[in-house]
Amino acid sequence: MGYNHGMKIGVLSYRFDYYPYRRNILYKLPDAEYFPVIDLYSNLRRAALFANRHLSQELFPTFDLNNQFDDFELNKVDILHFSNGVSYGRTPWVSHFETLLPRFSSALNRYQGKTKLPLEMTPLLQRGFNALKSPSCKRIIAMSQAAAGFEQDLLTELPFEDRQVILNKMIVLHPPQDLLVEQPVEHQHDSSQPIRFCLVGDGLFRKGGKEIFLAFENLIRKEQALIKLVLVSSIRLDSYAAQETEEDRNWALRFIEENYDWIEHYQNIPHIQVLELMKGCEVGLLPTYADSYGFSVLEAQACGLPVISTDVRALPEINNTDVGWIIHVPKNEFGEAIYHSPEDRQLLSQQIQFGLETIVRNIVADPSVIYTKALKSLARIREKHDPANYAQRLREIYQEAIEG
Repeated sequence: MGYNHGMKIGVLSYRFDYYPYRRNILYKLPDAEYFPVIDLYSNLRRAALFANRHLSQELFPTFDLNNQFDDFELNKVDILHFSNGVSYGRTPWVSHFETLLPRFSSALNRYQGKTKLPLEMTPLLQRGFNALKSPSCKRIIAMSQAAAGFEQDLLTELPFEDRQVILNKMIVLHPPQDLLVEQPVEHQHDSSQPIRFCLVGDGLFRKGGKEIFLAFENLIRKEQALIKLVLVSSIRLDSYAAQETEEDRNWALRFIEENYDWIEHYQNIPHIQVLELMKGCEVGLLPTYADSYGFSVLEAQACGLPVISTDVRALPEINNTDVGWIIHVPKNEFGEAIYHSPEDRQLLSQQIQFGLETIVRNIVADPSVIYTKALKSLARIREKHDPANYAQRLREIYQEAIEG
């Protein structure tokens, strides 16, 4: 029995606008139908958020509610597709994941230090593993080899037979990316046409924004480098990795205001406008402390922009010195940067800033390297992230799941 037409794919209703769902799941198969589904945990999450807002404090944690699903088979779909979630029901399901599954706080905390922490097998975690073992779970889709590595390590906590059942369901499938230009633009540079670098990301400090500011300021003020920064960020505090404060945010806003001659700042603009801004730049930036993947790297490369990034998590899989530039930073065995103490963060910050200054200085000295790497970036996207190949692989996964 084939499901080439009219396949009904259930997607969490409150995540329909969630970027990873749009990026990896929604409307990838033109002949499939996508249905918003609701369940017990969506309602519990909504109630918890309402209560927390009403009480002005997080009395009811919601993180683990985000990544569980049970609809008691009330949603009549052929298959459910989650991002970072597990299902306790009998409807066939698959799940993309960026770090590991089950994505519960106790499992994630294990990997966020210099060394791996012991894992406490809580009832919740055991239930999550049982969901992954169940016949209803058909595939778990790691977005990168880095994510697959986290999952393989987490599963060492299970008995061998259980571990193998889950590992046999795991594949690695990098996200799709449309080409956004056919050819990169070969720019001329002079005092009226500085090299334009682009950083996109709301979590400015986690993405390396402070280090970009300081590196660029040094190069412009001390070496008269002809460079400009195009920044797309709401400068939201996310208190993860960089541990920034409201004082840091105010510093960043003042810095932007004081350096308006070389910083072009945009916030809360439509995604299509972000991509148009990217196309007007020449080099992408993601010198990040912590990113589980790095979608902005794919988008920059697809716009014909080679990227300067750190080498954390999945970034070495999508960026390298052939197509871009890499800043090496201190990491643990899983590729997570070490940022857990103030001293760690200071060292990390220094290495990012030094790496940026060195790379940007070299680019300014020989801008022709931009076009060479831009051509290779576009070729990389064409070969590794082709949307048609991705859709075909998803179709096969769905058909195997439904027919199996």
